[in-house]
Amino acid sequence: MSEALQVREQHRTTASAWGGGESPFAVPWAKLMMWLFLLSDAFTFAALLTGYAAMRITAGVWPGAGMKAADFFHVTTVVGPMTFILICSSATMAVAVGAARRGDHRTTVRFLALTVLGGLAFLGMQAYEWTGFIREGARLTGFVGELGGKIQPMFPATFFVITGFHGGHVTSGVIYLLVKTIQASRGRASAESVEITGLYWHFVDLVWVFIFTLLYLI
Repeated sequence: MSEALQVREQHRTTASAWGGGESPFAVPWAKLMMWLFLLSDAFTFAALLTGYAAMRITAGVWPGAGMKAADFFHVTTVVGPMTFILICSSATMAVAVGAARRGDHRTTVRFLALTVLGGLAFLGMQAYEWTGFIREGARLTGFVGELGGKIQPMFPATFFVITGFHGGHVTSGVIYLLVKTIQASRGRASAESVEITGLYWHFVDLVWVFIFTLLYLI
């Protein structure tokens, strides 16, 4: 093949790839849009966690003198188990995606439903944790009661904002999964759509690992 023909062929290949259509760069539009959404969401979570880390560093004492963040939460009895449940739900989601690719609709529906249950369990335990924190006097503007003035005002505020923002994502994910489960039970969910749902759910799980480490453990 002459050099001119090679250049023309390369140009045709590049133009075809950038031309859009249903699968630009062999990636379906729906999956590409999900990746772009997750990328923008990752920047948002990164900004929140970076801001939280900066507050902790500049505060010197966090959350208060002689206190640790873990002192205010049930890390071993509630937060640890809910983290484990969320990670397990990521595994059930992976099984559902694999089953969808094989065309095993029954297994797909079963494991999508298990993932929904895992998400609901996580949200229920998070609501319980929030309730306990509020009873101790935590508010968006700071602590009230006996601990008022002893705790950094931004401690409860950052906790509520970060975990609440993530909780909103989990709630959206559960609704998304529930719709996909119903569609799969009726044979109307493609393997690609289940995989895209899995991308979102795995992202939500991964973000929680960072939140759990930074807010509860360090």
